[in-house]
Amino acid sequence: MKLFLYSAFLCSIVILSGTEASAQKGVDNQTQKIREESRTNPRSSDATRSFDWGEGKTPTREPLPNPYRMASRRDMLMDNIRLAIEERKLVIDEASSRPLEGIIVTQPFVFGRGPLVAQSELKRYARLEFGDNAWSRGQYTLTIEVQSIDGIHNNVFVNAKIEGRGGSGLTTEWITLQSSGVAEEEFLVKLVELVTGVSPNPITVIDN
Repeated sequence: MKLFLYSAFLCSIVILSGTEASAQKGVDNQTQKIREESRTNPRSSDATRSFDWGEGKTPTREPLPNPYRMASRRDMLMDNIRLAIEERKLVIDEASSRPLEGIIVTQPFVFGRGPLVAQSELKRYARLEFGDNAWSRGQYTLTIEVQSIDGIHNNVFVNAKIEGRGGSGLTTEWITLQSSGVAEEEFLVKLVELVTGVSPNPITVIDN
């Protein structure tokens, strides 16, 4: 009888041990599977995720048309042109201007002094064709012309005369350069803001 009970006890221990081992083995397999899936299918976190806005798409601002068509009474437009000149820190050349004909000319505005600043600013405002010149100063003069279309519509044309003070030898002189359009654009943007109360911002997306 004792031998029978002892044998039954040993069998139960073996069965329980096998069940526990199987259960433990199942947990290990599941954990291993999760780890393997994590390695083969990594999930990007918010900190490392990148966003694709599309290849070849660059936001750019188109230049304003020059001449620029504006809806405004001529007298009010001329007042706004004077205000734009003042806010751009320019000065009207009264001797050269003809307001009754819709023409206003500014005095030369110096935008760069010193070799480094002059060279950098001239590259913005002009198309440099004199690579061997030592530039020491840059300036521009604006001519603004208003051409009436009817009682409330006008074309505003802005022309910039760009000059650089430079030379390749012992002498320096003012050299007229081709405008890049930046000076005209800056003035037109300010004028549109004053006339319409809204900053022009024609943002488009173009293919590179």
